[in-house]
Amino acid sequence: MTWKNTDERWGPVSQLLHWLIVLLILGMGTVGLVMTEMRNSPDKIQVYLLHKSFGLTVLVLIALRLLWRLYAGAPKPVPGTPHWQERIASLTHGALYALVFAMPISGWVLNSAAGFPLRWFNLFNLPSIAAKNESLHELSEQVHEWLFWTLIAVALVHAAAAIYHHVFQHDATLARMLPRGWLRVPGTDHALPPITEESRDVV
Repeated sequence: MTWKNTDERWGPVSQLLHWLIVLLILGMGTVGLVMTEMRNSPDKIQVYLLHKSFGLTVLVLIALRLLWRLYAGAPKPVPGTPHWQERIASLTHGALYALVFAMPISGWVLNSAAGFPLRWFNLFNLPSIAAKNESLHELSEQVHEWLFWTLIAVALVHAAAAIYHHVFQHDATLARMLPRGWLRVPGTDHALPPITEESRDVV
């Protein structure tokens, strides 16, 4: 089994990083909406600490995913995809990478401007990246929230496009981000084109 991406599909490393980041963002987004309404208590402090720790984890994971993509390459567009769809997909992917990077960084600035220590899962502290500043704290709080809703909107468009390709275009856009055989491409008897010697990749 190859771990790298091929011309036809995303490899297992890319798939793992993709879905892990998706799950973490969904979890953190849900917690983020709830924790601001919690009454002040030790439990609220712990929830905030976990939220920050998972946010930093996402920052590391998205950096790893980008580095892996640069190393392992990316699949070619699905055959028959119009050029304008390829362009929109490329812009959407770029926006998602930028937003997922910006979200935890804005949270880091927010935390620094508030003058709070930043500790990753109670293992070690990270340095502040901004001086304590009330105006910056308020601004970064607004930016953090704005980035979140923008990320949700772009991610929903991205997901809707993948589902559209699967249900209406009957192509492998969605299937190739899942383990082989998990999702059958409509109108075919397989999840993706079979592996040939020409398409087999070696790590």
